[in-house]
Amino acid sequence: MMNEYRRVVVTGMGAVTPVGNNVEETWQSLKEGKNGIAPITLFDTANYKAKLGAEVKNFDPLAYMEKSETLRSDRYTQFAVAAASQAVEESGIVGTVEPEKFAVYFGSGIGGISTFETEHTKLMEKGPRRVSPLFVPMMISNMAAGTIAIRYDCRGAAMPAVTACASGSNAIGEAMRLIRHGYADAVITGGAEAAITPTGVAGFINMQALSTAEDPDQASLPFDSRRGGFVIGEGAVALVLEEYEHAKARGAKIYGEVCGYGSTCDAHHITAPHPEARGGAQAMKDAMKEAGYKVGETVYVNAHGTGTPMNDSTETLAIKDALGEEEAKKAYVSSTKSMTGHMLGAAGAVEAMACLLALREGVIPPTINLREPDPKCDLNYVPNQAVKANIDLALSNSLGFGGHNACLAFRKVN
Repeated sequence: MMNEYRRVVVTGMGAVTPVGNNVEETWQSLKEGKNGIAPITLFDTANYKAKLGAEVKNFDPLAYMEKSETLRSDRYTQFAVAAASQAVEESGIVGTVEPEKFAVYFGSGIGGISTFETEHTKLMEKGPRRVSPLFVPMMISNMAAGTIAIRYDCRGAAMPAVTACASGSNAIGEAMRLIRHGYADAVITGGAEAAITPTGVAGFINMQALSTAEDPDQASLPFDSRRGGFVIGEGAVALVLEEYEHAKARGAKIYGEVCGYGSTCDAHHITAPHPEARGGAQAMKDAMKEAGYKVGETVYVNAHGTGTPMNDSTETLAIKDALGEEEAKKAYVSSTKSMTGHMLGAAGAVEAMACLLALREGVIPPTINLREPDPKCDLNYVPNQAVKANIDLALSNSLGFGGHNACLAFRKVN
């Protein structure tokens, strides 16, 4: 099965994010530095220290699903189906690959937490007989992958990646390997999350992970000395990955190539990164090696960049370790979480999309609201405004609770 020469390209993308309900709108917002953060509307935050979130706005699942299907699916699955529908339609992939060679790898860090809360409330208030028979299939973290597979008759592997904030990137990386090694010819991949719920937000607040700022422009502050935690986001992004020769033969639109992937674990702590960033740096090195990185190439790093005190300084160390101090200073680094908030299991997917479009258009999205740089964060974080740059290699970092690290590498297809 092993064939290292099977190249993997992206031929379709779809997005439902806090800054747009499709790829074009999301990308335009990222380039313009539009902030998707606002007061949470999905539940009453009167008793909550953190009141801001990056919610998906004006989303209508009925544009993608029958009414009966929406009633049988959690919000995270609805986002996933919407993004996948956009990506599949754009790619034109359906009918060009054998169902047995068509797979789905779709990540979610938490899965159907809204469903869990609703049904648990019924259990407590009305007893076990009132819990929905659909509780389990709506809640579980593989159901986005399963629902997409059913919709598009994907009879190859259909699996989730559940690695916290690295879920979306791990799903894409494993999907790339699936094609590279001959197990699939095309994979619908990405990540989805919908955890802006009373329990989800309370849990993150009480572990002191969330920003308690009340001004949306002073809340998600990656690499800024004022940073005090991340802002929770939601949404989904889907990519259609395809074997290069197959895509070329059918004349598919190609966004770029997934050419490297590193996946490591800090093996250190359940929430804190390793102080020397050993796992994150190794994931970057592995992805860069697979992508054939050469010193002197122009690199863009879409950083994990959460705006938590520990992440940003530690990730800066990882970037310096992986690229070397001199090349790290020349690289462009930005955190689109300054605009989208932290979309958890979907973060790696939206950031992969940003990398592909940055490569394609030669525009690097900014880190907005970076006004007071942290001395420990001393790289070029593209503050406040997008810049034009012809990039050779784009890297996307994702670092998750449990010590999970993933790095994806992308290049243009010439």
